[in-house]
Amino acid sequence: MTEHENTEGLGDETVVAGPTHSGFVALIGPTNAGKSTLVNRLVGAKVSIVSHKVQTTRAVMRGIAIHNNAQIVFMDTPGIFKPRRKLDRAMVTSAWGGAKDADVILLLIDSERGLKGDAEAILTGLKDVPQPKILCLNKIDQVQREDLLKLAAAANAEVNFERTFMISATNGSGCDDLMDYLAEKLPEGPWYYPEDQISDLPMRQLAAEITREKLFLRLHQELPYASHVETEKWEERKDGSVRIEQVIYVERDSQKKIALGKNGDAIKAISTASRKELSEILEQTVHLFLFVKVRENWGNDPERFREMGLEFPRG
Repeated sequence: MTEHENTEGLGDETVVAGPTHSGFVALIGPTNAGKSTLVNRLVGAKVSIVSHKVQTTRAVMRGIAIHNNAQIVFMDTPGIFKPRRKLDRAMVTSAWGGAKDADVILLLIDSERGLKGDAEAILTGLKDVPQPKILCLNKIDQVQREDLLKLAAAANAEVNFERTFMISATNGSGCDDLMDYLAEKLPEGPWYYPEDQISDLPMRQLAAEITREKLFLRLHQELPYASHVETEKWEERKDGSVRIEQVIYVERDSQKKIALGKNGDAIKAISTASRKELSEILEQTVHLFLFVKVRENWGNDPERFREMGLEFPRG
């Protein structure tokens, strides 16, 4: 069935909106290009965590948006960069894997940084990818138009992009045109997800991601990447509230002290911020309990990679 029925409140009469479109759009780009911010903007709700720390997204996150007759499934991939650790390698492999599974590839470039470093390497990698590709230049409010046009020309000289969009993920400039294009570009077919679903991420995992975001926002200059959050218990209570227990795993005792903070100030602030956001998302009272545990060398533990939705790199 390729038609989506939409009732417009006209008694028993059903208005058929016409043929539906659906498909997957992979967002790829260098670290901190604004992919998670853009996904949240296009979906209209928070489905991917955002922080100033690079490489925040670790696995492919899917955000689902409805635009006109189309269901657009955005795949927010980890930033692509030169890997040094096993976790780095798994993240970059996940990003390219997400791109190869998509109907359309959207390359997001930070207009202020241009095509330096990782961006140039991504352009080289895209040349061999067969899917339709579009270019989005982000943060256009920070760059002169003449420089934007030069940047667009340079990128299009490297890769055969079907379209170039100039946008701001922060204020939404240019995003309507982007959505119009994607809605038309995706293949005709039934929707993959229910109309009211905005993410395929299990709520337990989303809750862990939100706490990880608050951890990064609070301690991004002090705590290294060797931290991971898992939701261990989720209890729906009779009074309509939910009790959530999460564990923040770090690799060393010195990192545990940083996560806890002096007199527990850091962990209290992280818990308060995470609980507030979870309460808004779940629309119910949340009782959140955070624990910090040391798990040495978790960055080389295949089980932790599976928890994050990543494939453990061999060799």
